[in-house]
Amino acid sequence: MLKRAKAFSPAGISSFFEICDKTPEGTLIPNLEHAGARGGGFVIEKGVLTEVKVTESEKPIIEVYINKKPFPKAETTKAVATVLLEKTDKPFKAIVHHKVGVPIGAGFGSSAAGAISAALALSKALDFNLTILQAGKVAHIAEITCQTGLGTVGPIILGGCVITAEPGSPRHAVIDRLPTTSEHRIVAACCRSTPTKEILASAETRRMVNQHGRDTVNRILRNPSLENFMRASREFARKAGFTTTLTDKLMNLAEKAGAIGAAQNMVGEAVHALATIDSANRVAEAFKKVLPHKNILITKIDTQGARLLR
Repeated sequence: MLKRAKAFSPAGISSFFEICDKTPEGTLIPNLEHAGARGGGFVIEKGVLTEVKVTESEKPIIEVYINKKPFPKAETTKAVATVLLEKTDKPFKAIVHHKVGVPIGAGFGSSAAGAISAALALSKALDFNLTILQAGKVAHIAEITCQTGLGTVGPIILGGCVITAEPGSPRHAVIDRLPTTSEHRIVAACCRSTPTKEILASAETRRMVNQHGRDTVNRILRNPSLENFMRASREFARKAGFTTTLTDKLMNLAEKAGAIGAAQNMVGEAVHALATIDSANRVAEAFKKVLPHKNILITKIDTQGARLLR
């Protein structure tokens, strides 16, 4: 018997972060539900549409496709599917199709969006009917285990302009939100991809990130405005050593074009500007002076979060 289900997850752009995967003594946190990141960013309406098909088979089989192409290296989605298939009383073949509407590997949270949308769709197709937090736990642990992210699943379940004050899975994290309106837009420009795993493996990068990440959270919470959020996030990228000549130029162009502020995607050579309906096109045109049209996107802020679809 063939069963299908669909889910959608908005993408999550990280503006700054602090890695929280070790105890004060320096050992890895054993319970991955309590590991993750502090930080903040934006959940956007563009994201990952996931369709799953499950059929009974002689042994468990998982196939993942991204934008219609086989993607055997989709570790995080495979980890989610493996956990859920192990809960069944008979073997299934699961085919997962991701339609990704944002750049991959450039700080748009595509792996987290793929993971939570796969968890929701597979839960439905396998008749588990997991809650959002239960599905989020599976996706969160898969992200950390596969080193594709640390704390994006919780924010993309909530939506909006998010601040993660305490790390962990969606059930354990403390996540707040700065108010936004339907007039706000995110204008993003992607230069090139940077694998998250490479960043998390660098001891020096981790030190700089953690030195400035906590300060950035506290700075924003002391003055929780969108303007301060963008200023503090841009400053974090500079202090942590992520800013390049190109991203700095793009952020300057965005602010001169009327953006509320601009910051660098974490992690990736990409930037995102917070604008309004009136200034979004001007910001996009400014980006086009430097990058091709296909590298630029304008999107609304998503406040629904990850969800099942009919």
